[in-house]
Amino acid sequence: MNRHAVRSHVYADDTQFYNSCRPSVIDSLRARLSHCVFDTDLWCRCCRLQLNANKTEAIWFGSKSNLSKLSTANTSVQVGSATIHPSAVVCDLGLHLDSELSMKHHVAKVAAVCFYHLRRLRQIRRRVGTEVTIRLVLAVVISRLEYCNSLLAGVPLATLGPLQRVQNAAARLIFELTPRDHIIPSLLQLHWLPVAHRV
Repeated sequence: MNRHAVRSHVYADDTQFYNSCRPSVIDSLRARLSHCVFDTDLWCRCCRLQLNANKTEAIWFGSKSNLSKLSTANTSVQVGSATIHPSAVVCDLGLHLDSELSMKHHVAKVAAVCFYHLRRLRQIRRRVGTEVTIRLVLAVVISRLEYCNSLLAGVPLATLGPLQRVQNAAARLIFELTPRDHIIPSLLQLHWLPVAHRV
């Protein structure tokens, strides 16, 4: 990796290669990444391991103007005999990162999963009671709002809106409130900070 001037992160069996450059020298970085992956694949084969090209993703991060400059460039990365074309969004340890790092896609995914679980919990709310409902909401919904939420620091409040709606819906479920009921007293009773402050 040092030989190719490429940085890396390793977590369990996930390996990430990355570096930064100006749009004008994208070909050089792309070549270095491909050579680094080639050497890694060679090392894996020597150790009787397999580099899975089907699970390999590539993404280019940057501002909208810089990304537009890449539209005519070849931005693919070679992994063995496979050519990996860059994605607009990649999933990394449960985080959905888009090419502009706006976090909108991640927020939308988390909100969708949370609302799904809230609908399921609503079906059993009356049978299990308030205490069990609180524990289930904390375990299944609030834990998802908390997961890696520090990456949402600096994100506009409008982007965080869906997550705040999840938190409000969770409080309404616990206290069996209607959509017209004021939510702040319930959040205070649960000692839940608004999502923007939790971040």
